[in-house]
Amino acid sequence: MYKWPELTMLTKAMGMLVLATVSLKASADNYSGVGRAATPKEVAAWDIDVRPDFRGLPKGRGSVEQGQQIWDGKCASCHGTFGESNQVFTPIVGGTTKDDIKNGRVAALTGNSQPQRTTLMKVATISTLWDYVNRAMPWNAPKTLTTDEVYAVTAYMLNMGGIVADDFVMSDENIAEVQKRMPNRLGMTEKHGLWQTNGRPDVKNTACMKDCVKEVKITSELPSFARNANGNPVEQNRSIGAVRGVDLNKAAVVKVSAPAAEEGLKLAKQYACIACHGIKDKVVGPGFAQIAAKYKGDANAETSMSKKIKLGGSGAWGDIPMPPQGHVKDSEIKTMLDWIMRQ
Repeated sequence: MYKWPELTMLTKAMGMLVLATVSLKASADNYSGVGRAATPKEVAAWDIDVRPDFRGLPKGRGSVEQGQQIWDGKCASCHGTFGESNQVFTPIVGGTTKDDIKNGRVAALTGNSQPQRTTLMKVATISTLWDYVNRAMPWNAPKTLTTDEVYAVTAYMLNMGGIVADDFVMSDENIAEVQKRMPNRLGMTEKHGLWQTNGRPDVKNTACMKDCVKEVKITSELPSFARNANGNPVEQNRSIGAVRGVDLNKAAVVKVSAPAAEEGLKLAKQYACIACHGIKDKVVGPGFAQIAAKYKGDANAETSMSKKIKLGGSGAWGDIPMPPQGHVKDSEIKTMLDWIMRQ
């Protein structure tokens, strides 16, 4: 009797599928009892988001004065003394007026009179600002600010924007009142697919598809020399799943020869020096190669640079201050300086 080869193959495939299903079920049964439910404290450690209605906001308070001290020590090196930022980071403060605070809409967003859109121009909810600072700042040490410090830094940013007074103390009890003074609090629309979850794709919305500029100009981007400021992106992914990120090892970004030099680079990464300094060129502060060129042949270079690293400083390379790094050991500073002078 003739047997159709296609039918024979289909029968074998179905048999293999049944066996695979049974095998998977047996494997699952073997792992019964593995794992446990997360404890309330474990859930609370992850559940840190703050919503526009301030649900999730922890209790705390912080003054504008306290915020300025924190800002000068942990924020100004990247975002500028007055929130004006620099060539790497977009400005936080600027472009808002007293009328904007009164009306709840930023006029400069419509007329494009501001050369660069700032954070306080765009953000509609103060909870967004608080939440981002809490989970992501400082850049080189996220989630290290205390709750009171987040309140203080947020208050200081709003003070620089003229939204709160110099003697203001922000807390979980009065933050809702501050929301009523956000310059762009009425600038966000809910008439789009993100809010109208009616099961249809939002492909015909016209709310923001009018009066569009003909040519979009990118006003802020990470310079090519700063791409490796935080290490190699391709090495910062989980081992499971698709790997995303450019592999900077394929390009000769850093040339290291001696073991001592390798240790210097390791320490520079450990203490987040490369968050603000490129290997060759300027990021926020000067590149290490630029520092080496400046101090080449200077017999007092190690002493003066060690002092600046310990105590911080500004003026030698511009107005952006370098925060003090008193926690770094003298021996580690010497190793890093030896490596820097090899660049």
